[in-house]
Amino acid sequence: MLTYLMRRATMAAVVMVIVSVICFVLSNVASDPAVGIAGAQATDADLAVVRQTYGLDRPLPVRYAEYIGNLLQGDFGTSYLAKRPVLEMILERLPVTALLAFLSMALALAIALPLGCAAALWPNTLVDRLSQVLAVTGQAIPNFWAGLLLIVVFGVQLRWLPISGSDTLAHFVLPAITLGTFAMPPLMRLIRAGMIEVLASDYIRTARAMGIRPFALTFKYALKNAVLPVISLAAVQLGFMLGGSIVVESIFALNGVGYLAWQSMSRSDMPVIQAIVLLISMIYIVLTLAADLLNGIMDPRLRGARK
Repeated sequence: MLTYLMRRATMAAVVMVIVSVICFVLSNVASDPAVGIAGAQATDADLAVVRQTYGLDRPLPVRYAEYIGNLLQGDFGTSYLAKRPVLEMILERLPVTALLAFLSMALALAIALPLGCAAALWPNTLVDRLSQVLAVTGQAIPNFWAGLLLIVVFGVQLRWLPISGSDTLAHFVLPAITLGTFAMPPLMRLIRAGMIEVLASDYIRTARAMGIRPFALTFKYALKNAVLPVISLAAVQLGFMLGGSIVVESIFALNGVGYLAWQSMSRSDMPVIQAIVLLISMIYIVLTLAADLLNGIMDPRLRGARK
Protein backbone atom coordinates (compact mmCIF):
# COMPACT_ATOMS: atom_id res chain seq x y z
CA MET A 1 0.00 0.00 0.00
CA LEU A 2 2.86 2.38 0.82
CA THR A 3 4.47 1.75 -2.59
CA TYR A 4 1.13 2.33 -4.24
CA LEU A 5 0.68 5.59 -2.34
CA MET A 6 4.13 6.85 -3.34
CA ARG A 7 3.52 5.91 -6.98
CA ARG A 8 0.18 7.70 -7.02
CA ALA A 9 1.64 10.77 -5.30
CA THR A 10 4.42 10.95 -7.90
CA MET A 11 1.90 10.58 -10.70
CA ALA A 12 -0.23 13.33 -9.14
CA ALA A 13 2.77 15.66 -9.00
CA VAL A 14 3.56 15.00 -12.68
CA VAL A 15 -0.06 15.69 -13.62
CA MET A 16 0.02 18.95 -11.68
CA VAL A 17 3.16 20.07 -13.53
CA ILE A 18 1.58 19.23 -16.90
CA VAL A 19 -1.61 21.08 -15.96
CA SER A 20 0.38 24.13 -14.84
CA VAL A 21 2.36 24.21 -18.12
CA ILE A 22 -0.77 23.87 -20.28
CA CYS A 23 -2.69 26.45 -18.27
CA PHE A 24 0.20 28.96 -18.23
CA VAL A 25 0.99 28.64 -21.93
CA LEU A 26 -2.61 28.74 -23.13
CA SER A 27 -3.55 31.69 -20.93
CA ASN A 28 -0.61 33.69 -22.27
CA VAL A 29 -0.84 32.61 -25.92
CA ALA A 30 -4.62 32.63 -26.40
CA SER A 31 -4.88 36.31 -25.47
CA ASP A 32 -2.57 39.18 -24.62
CA PRO A 33 -2.67 39.78 -20.84
CA ALA A 34 -1.56 43.39 -21.44
CA VAL A 35 -4.78 44.06 -23.34
CA GLY A 36 -6.81 42.64 -20.47
CA ILE A 37 -5.04 44.94 -18.02
CA ALA A 38 -4.95 48.13 -20.09
CA GLY A 39 -8.27 47.65 -21.87
CA ALA A 40 -9.26 47.29 -25.52
CA GLN A 41 -8.86 51.03 -26.14
CA ALA A 42 -5.20 51.15 -25.02
CA THR A 43 -2.59 52.39 -27.47
CA ASP A 44 0.58 50.53 -28.40
CA ALA A 45 2.55 52.81 -26.07
CA ASP A 46 0.17 51.99 -23.20
CA LEU A 47 0.50 48.25 -23.86
CA ALA A 48 4.29 48.53 -23.93
CA VAL A 49 4.26 50.23 -20.53
CA VAL A 50 1.95 47.56 -19.11
CA ARG A 51 4.13 44.73 -20.44
CA GLN A 52 7.23 46.27 -18.91
CA THR A 53 5.50 46.98 -15.59
CA TYR A 54 4.16 43.43 -15.15
CA GLY A 55 7.15 41.67 -16.73
CA LEU A 56 5.10 40.44 -19.67
CA ASP A 57 7.83 41.39 -22.14
CA ARG A 58 10.12 38.62 -20.87
CA PRO A 59 10.37 35.18 -22.56
CA LEU A 60 7.61 32.73 -21.66
CA PRO A 61 9.93 30.07 -20.11
CA VAL A 62 11.44 32.70 -17.79
CA ARG A 63 8.02 33.83 -16.66
CA TYR A 64 6.89 30.21 -16.15
CA ALA A 65 9.96 29.42 -14.03
CA GLU A 66 9.25 32.47 -11.90
CA TYR A 67 5.57 31.45 -11.66
CA ILE A 68 6.45 27.94 -10.42
CA GLY A 69 8.99 29.34 -7.97
CA ASN A 70 6.34 31.62 -6.48
CA LEU A 71 3.84 28.75 -6.33
CA LEU A 72 6.25 26.65 -4.30
CA GLN A 73 6.36 29.51 -1.80
CA GLY A 74 2.57 29.70 -1.61
CA ASP A 75 2.37 32.81 -3.79
CA PHE A 76 -0.30 32.36 -6.47
CA GLY A 77 0.25 35.87 -7.80
CA THR A 78 -1.70 39.11 -7.63
CA SER A 79 -4.88 39.89 -9.51
CA TYR A 80 -4.26 42.35 -12.33
CA LEU A 81 -7.60 44.05 -11.74
CA ALA A 82 -8.38 43.70 -8.01
CA LYS A 83 -4.72 44.27 -7.01
CA ARG A 84 -5.12 41.61 -4.31
CA PRO A 85 -3.37 38.27 -3.67
CA VAL A 86 -5.11 35.60 -5.73
CA LEU A 87 -4.98 32.98 -2.98
CA GLU A 88 -6.76 35.34 -0.60
CA MET A 89 -9.53 35.94 -3.15
CA ILE A 90 -10.02 32.20 -3.74
CA LEU A 91 -10.06 31.27 -0.05
CA GLU A 92 -12.75 33.87 0.56
CA ARG A 93 -15.06 32.18 -1.94
CA LEU A 94 -14.07 28.54 -1.53
CA PRO A 95 -16.61 27.80 1.29
CA VAL A 96 -19.49 28.74 -1.03
CA THR A 97 -18.31 26.39 -3.79
CA ALA A 98 -17.52 23.60 -1.32
CA LEU A 99 -21.00 23.86 0.24
CA LEU A 100 -22.62 23.80 -3.20
CA ALA A 101 -20.61 20.71 -4.23
CA PHE A 102 -21.40 18.92 -0.94
CA LEU A 103 -25.15 19.60 -1.17
CA SER A 104 -25.23 18.58 -4.85
CA MET A 105 -23.43 15.30 -4.19
CA ALA A 106 -25.63 14.55 -1.17
CA LEU A 107 -28.72 15.10 -3.32
CA ALA A 108 -27.34 12.97 -6.16
CA LEU A 109 -26.54 10.07 -3.82
CA ALA A 110 -29.86 10.41 -1.97
CA ILE A 111 -31.68 9.86 -5.27
CA ALA A 112 -29.28 7.44 -6.98
CA LEU A 113 -28.84 4.99 -4.10
CA PRO A 114 -32.49 3.98 -3.51
CA LEU A 115 -33.38 4.17 -7.20
CA GLY A 116 -30.37 2.06 -8.23
CA CYS A 117 -31.15 -0.56 -5.57
CA ALA A 118 -34.84 -0.65 -6.49
CA ALA A 119 -34.05 -1.01 -10.20
CA ALA A 120 -31.67 -3.90 -9.42
CA LEU A 121 -34.10 -5.67 -7.10
CA TRP A 122 -36.92 -5.47 -9.65
CA PRO A 123 -35.20 -5.44 -13.08
CA ASN A 124 -37.27 -4.97 -16.25
CA THR A 125 -40.26 -3.80 -14.25
CA LEU A 126 -42.06 -0.47 -14.14
CA VAL A 127 -39.76 0.68 -11.31
CA ASP A 128 -36.69 -0.13 -13.39
CA ARG A 129 -38.03 1.62 -16.49
CA LEU A 130 -39.06 4.74 -14.57
CA SER A 131 -35.60 4.91 -13.01
CA GLN A 132 -33.98 4.63 -16.43
CA VAL A 133 -36.22 7.36 -17.85
CA LEU A 134 -35.38 9.64 -14.92
CA ALA A 135 -31.66 8.98 -15.37
CA VAL A 136 -31.70 9.67 -19.10
CA THR A 137 -33.76 12.83 -18.59
CA GLY A 138 -31.45 14.12 -15.88
CA GLN A 139 -28.35 13.63 -17.99
CA ALA A 140 -29.87 14.93 -21.22
CA ILE A 141 -30.86 18.32 -19.82
CA PRO A 142 -27.95 20.81 -19.91
CA ASN A 143 -27.01 22.52 -16.66
CA PHE A 144 -27.69 26.03 -17.88
CA TRP A 145 -31.15 25.16 -19.20
CA ALA A 146 -32.13 23.27 -16.04
CA GLY A 147 -30.97 26.20 -13.92
CA LEU A 148 -32.94 28.73 -15.95
CA LEU A 149 -36.04 26.49 -15.82
CA LEU A 150 -35.81 26.21 -12.02
CA ILE A 151 -35.41 29.98 -11.75
CA VAL A 152 -38.53 30.62 -13.83
CA VAL A 153 -40.70 28.03 -12.04
CA PHE A 154 -39.62 28.19 -8.39
CA GLY A 155 -38.14 31.67 -8.26
CA VAL A 156 -40.22 33.84 -10.58
CA GLN A 157 -43.61 32.10 -10.84
CA LEU A 158 -44.02 30.41 -7.43
CA ARG A 159 -41.61 32.68 -5.50
CA TRP A 160 -40.64 29.83 -3.18
CA LEU A 161 -36.88 30.20 -3.33
CA PRO A 162 -34.35 32.98 -3.98
CA ILE A 163 -32.76 32.93 -7.42
CA SER A 164 -29.47 34.70 -6.76
CA GLY A 165 -26.94 35.31 -4.01
CA SER A 166 -25.42 33.07 -1.33
CA ASP A 167 -26.58 34.65 1.93
CA THR A 168 -28.65 31.74 3.32
CA LEU A 169 -28.97 27.99 2.83
CA ALA A 170 -32.12 28.59 0.77
CA HIS A 171 -29.97 30.27 -1.89
CA PHE A 172 -28.22 26.93 -2.48
CA VAL A 173 -31.34 24.82 -3.05
CA LEU A 174 -31.88 25.53 -6.75
CA PRO A 175 -28.14 25.44 -7.67
CA ALA A 176 -27.74 22.14 -5.78
CA ILE A 177 -30.71 20.63 -7.63
CA THR A 178 -29.20 21.79 -10.93
CA LEU A 179 -25.80 20.22 -10.27
CA GLY A 180 -27.08 17.17 -8.39
CA THR A 181 -29.59 16.21 -11.08
CA PHE A 182 -26.85 16.10 -13.68
CA ALA A 183 -24.52 14.05 -11.44
CA MET A 184 -27.18 11.52 -10.38
CA PRO A 185 -27.69 9.38 -13.56
CA PRO A 186 -24.22 7.76 -13.81
CA LEU A 187 -24.27 7.01 -10.08
CA MET A 188 -27.70 5.39 -10.35
CA ARG A 189 -26.69 3.27 -13.34
CA LEU A 190 -23.50 2.09 -11.64
CA ILE A 191 -25.36 1.14 -8.45
CA ARG A 192 -27.97 -0.76 -10.48
CA ALA A 193 -25.35 -2.66 -12.49
CA GLY A 194 -23.29 -3.44 -9.39
CA MET A 195 -26.26 -4.64 -7.40
CA ILE A 196 -27.48 -6.91 -10.21
CA GLU A 197 -24.01 -8.48 -10.48
CA VAL A 198 -23.64 -8.94 -6.73
CA LEU A 199 -27.16 -10.33 -6.24
CA ALA A 200 -26.39 -13.02 -8.84
CA SER A 201 -23.13 -14.07 -7.15
CA ASP A 202 -22.64 -17.39 -5.37
CA TYR A 203 -22.25 -16.05 -1.85
CA ILE A 204 -25.55 -14.17 -2.10
CA ARG A 205 -27.32 -17.31 -3.36
CA THR A 206 -25.80 -19.24 -0.46
CA ALA A 207 -26.90 -16.60 2.03
CA ARG A 208 -30.39 -16.65 0.54
CA ALA A 209 -30.50 -20.45 0.87
CA MET A 210 -29.51 -20.11 4.54
CA GLY A 211 -32.66 -18.11 5.13
CA ILE A 212 -31.20 -14.65 5.63
CA ARG A 213 -33.92 -12.05 5.32
CA PRO A 214 -34.08 -10.16 1.99
CA PHE A 215 -33.58 -6.77 3.67
CA ALA A 216 -30.40 -7.87 5.46
CA LEU A 217 -29.24 -9.72 2.37
CA THR A 218 -29.59 -6.62 0.22
CA PHE A 219 -28.40 -3.83 2.45
CA LYS A 220 -25.93 -5.65 4.72
CA TYR A 221 -24.17 -8.00 2.28
CA ALA A 222 -24.88 -7.00 -1.32
CA LEU A 223 -24.81 -3.21 -1.10
CA LYS A 224 -21.41 -3.13 0.60
CA ASN A 225 -19.70 -4.71 -2.42
CA ALA A 226 -21.88 -3.00 -4.99
CA VAL A 227 -20.97 0.53 -3.84
CA LEU A 228 -17.18 0.07 -4.16
CA PRO A 229 -17.04 1.37 -7.77
CA VAL A 230 -19.49 4.11 -6.79
CA ILE A 231 -16.92 5.62 -4.43
CA SER A 232 -14.49 6.22 -7.29
CA LEU A 233 -17.21 7.62 -9.53
CA ALA A 234 -18.52 9.87 -6.74
CA ALA A 235 -15.03 11.32 -6.30
CA VAL A 236 -14.80 12.01 -10.03
CA GLN A 237 -18.29 13.52 -10.03
CA LEU A 238 -17.37 15.76 -7.09
CA GLY A 239 -14.36 17.04 -9.03
CA PHE A 240 -16.63 17.60 -12.02
CA MET A 241 -18.99 19.60 -9.84
CA LEU A 242 -16.19 21.98 -8.90
CA GLY A 243 -15.55 22.62 -12.59
CA GLY A 244 -19.23 22.63 -13.50
CA SER A 245 -19.94 25.12 -10.74
CA ILE A 246 -18.58 27.84 -13.05
CA VAL A 247 -21.78 27.67 -15.11
CA VAL A 248 -24.17 27.14 -12.20
CA GLU A 249 -22.65 29.84 -9.98
CA SER A 250 -22.78 32.28 -12.88
CA ILE A 251 -26.48 31.55 -13.49
CA PHE A 252 -27.45 31.91 -9.82
CA ALA A 253 -24.88 34.63 -8.99
CA LEU A 254 -23.42 32.53 -6.18
CA ASN A 255 -20.34 34.28 -4.88
CA GLY A 256 -18.10 31.21 -5.15
CA VAL A 257 -14.92 30.19 -6.94
CA GLY A 258 -16.84 29.36 -10.13
CA TYR A 259 -18.37 32.84 -10.27
CA LEU A 260 -14.92 34.32 -9.62
CA ALA A 261 -13.54 32.25 -12.52
CA TRP A 262 -16.26 33.51 -14.84
CA GLN A 263 -15.62 37.13 -13.82
CA SER A 264 -11.86 36.67 -14.28
CA MET A 265 -12.25 35.05 -17.72
CA SER A 266 -14.48 37.89 -18.92
CA ARG A 267 -11.80 40.39 -17.83
CA SER A 268 -8.71 38.35 -18.86
CA ASP A 269 -7.41 38.35 -15.27
CA MET A 270 -4.87 35.57 -15.95
CA PRO A 271 -3.34 35.08 -12.47
CA VAL A 272 -6.78 34.33 -11.04
CA ILE A 273 -7.70 31.96 -13.89
CA GLN A 274 -4.41 30.05 -13.59
CA ALA A 275 -4.79 29.68 -9.82
CA ILE A 276 -8.39 28.43 -10.06
CA VAL A 277 -7.51 25.85 -12.74
CA LEU A 278 -4.62 24.58 -10.65
CA LEU A 279 -6.76 24.47 -7.52
CA ILE A 280 -9.56 22.49 -9.21
CA SER A 281 -7.01 20.08 -10.73
CA MET A 282 -5.38 19.60 -7.34
CA ILE A 283 -8.70 18.89 -5.62
CA TYR A 284 -9.67 16.50 -8.43
CA ILE A 285 -6.43 14.52 -8.03
CA VAL A 286 -6.71 14.42 -4.24
CA LEU A 287 -10.32 13.20 -4.42
CA THR A 288 -9.37 10.43 -6.85
CA LEU A 289 -6.52 9.32 -4.62
CA ALA A 290 -8.76 9.40 -1.54
CA ALA A 291 -11.35 7.25 -3.34
CA ASP A 292 -8.71 4.65 -4.23
CA LEU A 293 -7.52 4.53 -0.63
CA LEU A 294 -11.08 4.15 0.66
CA ASN A 295 -11.70 1.31 -1.78
CA GLY A 296 -8.53 -0.38 -0.55
CA ILE A 297 -9.68 -0.06 3.06
CA MET A 298 -13.15 -1.46 2.33
CA ASP A 299 -11.91 -4.31 0.13
CA PRO A 300 -8.73 -6.10 1.37
CA ARG A 301 -8.41 -7.85 -2.03
CA LEU A 302 -7.59 -4.51 -3.63
CA ARG A 303 -4.84 -3.87 -1.11
CA GLY A 304 -3.33 -7.24 -1.92
CA ALA A 305 -3.44 -6.52 -5.65
CA ARG A 306 -1.62 -3.23 -5.24
CA LYS A 307 1.30 -4.43 -3.11
